[in-house]
Amino acid sequence: MSAADFSILIERAERVLAQLEAWLPAAPPEIDWSAHAYRWRKRGARGWLDTVRHIARIEVDDLQHIERQKDIIDRNTRQFLQQKPANNVLMTGARGTGKSSLVKAMLAAYGDQGLRLIEVDKSDLGDLADIVELVAARPERYIVFCDDLSFEEGEAGYKALKSVLDGSVSASGDNVLIYATSNRRHLMPEYMSENLQAQHQADGEIHPGETVEEKISLSERFGLWLSFHPFKQDDYLDIVYHWLRELNCPTEHIEASRTEALQWALERGSRSGRVAYQFARDWAARHV
Repeated sequence: MSAADFSILIERAERVLAQLEAWLPAAPPEIDWSAHAYRWRKRGARGWLDTVRHIARIEVDDLQHIERQKDIIDRNTRQFLQQKPANNVLMTGARGTGKSSLVKAMLAAYGDQGLRLIEVDKSDLGDLADIVELVAARPERYIVFCDDLSFEEGEAGYKALKSVLDGSVSASGDNVLIYATSNRRHLMPEYMSENLQAQHQADGEIHPGETVEEKISLSERFGLWLSFHPFKQDDYLDIVYHWLRELNCPTEHIEASRTEALQWALERGSRSGRVAYQFARDWAARHV
C-alpha cells in the first residue's frame, strides 16, 4: 500500500469515528466529592452523581409543629454520623407538612460534619445497588433521598428498593441510609378487593392475603415510620407568622394578615406548611 493510499484510509477512518462519536453518549463528568448534595443522573445506560450547585437550604427551626418528628429524625441522623446503628426512615402523611423539608434541614444542620445527600428519582431506583457500591469506600455518610415515593403494580424499582433495604445477599453499606417520603403509608395503591383474600380461621385469627402481605413488606423494611398530620388552624397561623417575621414584615402587617391567611388556605383546601409559606411570600411582596 502506498503512502497516499494509507493517508486516504486514515482519513476515512477518522470520518467514521467522528460519526460514531456523534451517536455515542458523552462520558459522565468527574464526581465532585467535596459537594454536599447530588442528584443521580442517567444518560442511556450510564449513571453518575451530578453535583447540586444551589441547595435549597432550610433550617430545623423553620419547621414548626412537628417537634416529635424532628427529634426522632435528628437523633437517628446523629447516630448515623457517629457510626452507631441507625435506621432507614419512611415519612408519610399529609402533603406540605414538612416531610422533604425535614431531610433538607438535616443536611443544613450536619453537612459540615460529613453528611451528604443523594436525591434519586423513583424511575432510577433500579440503580440503588450501583449507587451504594459507588460511595462504599468514601468516608462521608450518605442519605439517599427518595421524595414522593409510590409504586404501581409491577414497577421494577419496587423490588430494587426492597433488596437494598433488607433482603439482598450483599450488605447495603454502613455509610448509606435511605430517607423516603410518601403520601401512601404502604407506598402502593390498596384496593377493597384485596380484603377478600384474607382468611378467617376457626379460632378467629385473621391471615391477610398474599397481595396485602406483599404491599406491607416494603414499608416494613424501613426501621422508622414517621407520620405527618394536617395542621390545626392555630398551628397554620403560627407558621404563617413565622415566615412573615423571616421575610421582615412589620409587626402590624403580621397581625393584619390573619383573615387573608385563612382565606388563602380555604381556597387551596389545605392548611399545610407549604401553603403558609406561599401565602407569606405573597403577603410580604405586597406589604414590605
